[in-house]
Amino acid sequence: MSSAPDKNLPPVDVAVIDIKQILSMIPHRYPFLLVDRLVEVRKDHSAVGIKNVSVNEPFFQGHFPGHPVMPGVLIVESMAQTAAGLVIATLGPDAGIPIVYFMSIDGAKFRKPVTPGDQLRIAVTKEKRRGQIWRFVCEAKVDHVIVAEATITAMIMDEVKPV
Repeated sequence: MSSAPDKNLPPVDVAVIDIKQILSMIPHRYPFLLVDRLVEVRKDHSAVGIKNVSVNEPFFQGHFPGHPVMPGVLIVESMAQTAAGLVIATLGPDAGIPIVYFMSIDGAKFRKPVTPGDQLRIAVTKEKRRGQIWRFVCEAKVDHVIVAEATITAMIMDEVKPV
């Protein structure tokens, strides 16, 4: 596999979206915020989410004591949060803060365990968009090795006002 950049990729629109910006884009908060940074954001195309996996994550207390492994469902959730960040970056500030609802997960595969000290790189690429429905192909890697993959579908809803 060549390390040369793919000439078919659109240019990067945003090099880095930091944690402060992510907090203004999606409603998730600790302990359920599972993406620390977005990089290589290509609006309406793709983004890479970064999750630094720490031994201090609350789920490691019970999954599994003495052998900490990040739950696969949380890896998929980190994919969904990365996709949500891409959606919000694509729609721009005029869209307000819409809510990105998970609709389906297809073809999820977990190849290797993710453990404390790993840095998860979650690549999401928009496969298609029809109205408010977006579909993404996702791949999570640690040290350039695929640890999980899935195709996820989400529905974009208008901003929900607090009651």
